[in-house]
Amino acid sequence: MKKLFLVCAFLIGLSAVSFAQGRGQRQTPEQRVAALKTSLTLTDDQAAKATVIFTASGKSTDSLRTAMAGGDRAAMRPAMTVINNAASAKLMAILTPDQATIYKKQLADAAAAQAARAQGGN
Repeated sequence: MKKLFLVCAFLIGLSAVSFAQGRGQRQTPEQRVAALKTSLTLTDDQAAKATVIFTASGKSTDSLRTAMAGGDRAAMRPAMTVINNAASAKLMAILTPDQATIYKKQLADAAAAQAARAQGGN
C-alpha cells in the first residue's frame, strides 16, 4: 500500500512538472527578436524595428488580457488574432523576401503545431 502511494505521488509530481514545461510562458519582445535574429539572420536595424513591433504588440495584448480578466478566452481570441496579425504584417514589411519566406514557413509550422495540440496531440 505504501509503495502504491509512493508510485502515485511520483506520477502526479512527474505529470505536474511535464505540464509546467513550456506552457503559459510568454516570451519577452527581446527573446522573440533574439530567436528571429538567429533563424532569419536579422540585421541590427531590423532587430531594433522588430523589438518596437513586439513591444507594442505585447502592450496591446496585455491591455486586452487586463480588460478581459477572468473573461471567456474564446471571446478574446478574435481580438488577439487581430493584434498578432498586425504585428506579423509589420514584421513582414521590414523583412527581405528571403526572410519573409522563412518567416511564413515558421508561422505555418507554429499554426500546425497549435492545431495538433488543440486536437489532443502533444
